[in-house]
Amino acid sequence: MSESREFCPRCGDPVEDREEPLPGMPREKDAVLCDACYFEDFDLVDAPERVEVMVCAHCGAVYRGNRWVDVGAKDYTDVAIDEVSNALGIHLKAQDVSWAVEPEQVDQNTIRMHCQFTGMVRDTFLEEEVVVPVNISRQTCKQCGKKAGGYWASLVQLRGTERVPTADEDARAVEIAEDIIADREEAGDRGAFITETQETDEGVDIKLSTNQLGQAISNRITRELGGHVKTYPTLVTEDGDGNEVYRVTYAIRLPKFTPGDVIELDDDDEGPILVTSSRGNLKGTRLTTGEHYESRFEEGETPPATKLGTVDDAEETTVVTVEDDHAVQVLDPETYEAKTIARPDFFDPEKPTVAVLKSRAGLHVVPESET
Repeated sequence: MSESREFCPRCGDPVEDREEPLPGMPREKDAVLCDACYFEDFDLVDAPERVEVMVCAHCGAVYRGNRWVDVGAKDYTDVAIDEVSNALGIHLKAQDVSWAVEPEQVDQNTIRMHCQFTGMVRDTFLEEEVVVPVNISRQTCKQCGKKAGGYWASLVQLRGTERVPTADEDARAVEIAEDIIADREEAGDRGAFITETQETDEGVDIKLSTNQLGQAISNRITRELGGHVKTYPTLVTEDGDGNEVYRVTYAIRLPKFTPGDVIELDDDDEGPILVTSSRGNLKGTRLTTGEHYESRFEEGETPPATKLGTVDDAEETTVVTVEDDHAVQVLDPETYEAKTIARPDFFDPEKPTVAVLKSRAGLHVVPESET
């Protein structure tokens, strides 16, 4: 650049020509200074004297602004780097800026951040280093405080109709609840958590942080396991705005019969049914013929019937002879007498043995895939 006829008002040295601002734009007041005087007061980086970071000692969330934020940091050094990065300011005139940071762990609650910066200003290469102490204080966030205090807003109760839920049903209900919580957490919902899971003699109880979770979980359980749900709200308090606050119990009643049960329908003489589904209308397979069965719409998932046993009660026995398309002779697994019983479609005549269930309704072949 060529020298202008302007002189630095601070030292009197000539000032190089500068690019004039666009029409209507104010001229930078420091533009009249020479480079030496300009850089005397120039700071490439604006850094705070220290950074205070509040973290939850239980979940690692960081308090920013007026709320707790899950940052997903591996340790507090990552948190310190992020907080210092957000607190630093780079001069607007700097170009081609790059920086690096080297953390120094002073003690359990203090990390000293050594930050090196480079950039171009007035065609001049600048380097600057700042040291920012980060003080970490450990608190308990609102959600962890609720968890520790046993807070809950909804209760999902898993119960059976005229029976106790199986261990698999209890376990699956808890798994469904955990899956929904995980999905909510991944979406950033810090208020979603399971307060307590309790096994009772009648089935599992799941306490949850919100009523919406109770509704979502009970709906998914009944979609998968069948049954129905009823809600029982209880007024517990009022919030600061005078709104009523309710706790809601979601009482799930699972179907009377489950897949694998063998039942005998009331007022029906066509033979026992192996239940294959209890969602919606009960569905199954006739053990006498192998035909598909589905209850009438008004009977739903629990038609009038008596449970004879389950496929787990079936025993393997010897096939004596295949008499015709509708009958087969097998050995009674208890008395070892040869008995002629119904031959259903799923019976395999090529196999020397077959699984049979003995009940008050007699002896019946059970599908091999169900045993």
